[in-house]
Amino acid sequence: MILKSLHWLTRILLAVVFLYTGYIKIQAPLQFAAAVTGYQLVPERLIWPIATYFPWVEIILGIGLLIGWKIRYFSLGAVGILLFFTTILLITYFRGIQANCGCFSFDDPISLKTIFRDSLLLVPAVFLAVESNIRARRNALSKTAAANQAGIS
Repeated sequence: MILKSLHWLTRILLAVVFLYTGYIKIQAPLQFAAAVTGYQLVPERLIWPIATYFPWVEIILGIGLLIGWKIRYFSLGAVGILLFFTTILLITYFRGIQANCGCFSFDDPISLKTIFRDSLLLVPAVFLAVESNIRARRNALSKTAAANQAGIS
């Protein structure tokens, strides 16, 4: 019961986060492009395609997490994206570049707080990615215990 509740809570949390962040980036592609430019990690010719298409990846990821179809794959996608952006934030921060995160708004400078906030989202994403294995293991243990008890009785 607890795992099932955690499963739903993490799915909804991550879905809302990805739907919201994708939506704000779709609404302001020039500002998102400026944020990507600020990282000073992406070749100039790739900035506009990233600003145009990446928010749709977030939207699709949010929808997938919300409806629960192929949840393990969507949660692995969430882990990948969150790891990727946390790494980019860390690189930018430690290079001493003053840039906006562009994650939840466009006036959010990269700081240890934004890095921590984004990396904290990895916890529910990793949970969802491994949760099916946890359930399978738990079911196998309970079946083994039931079979052992039936043999003892």
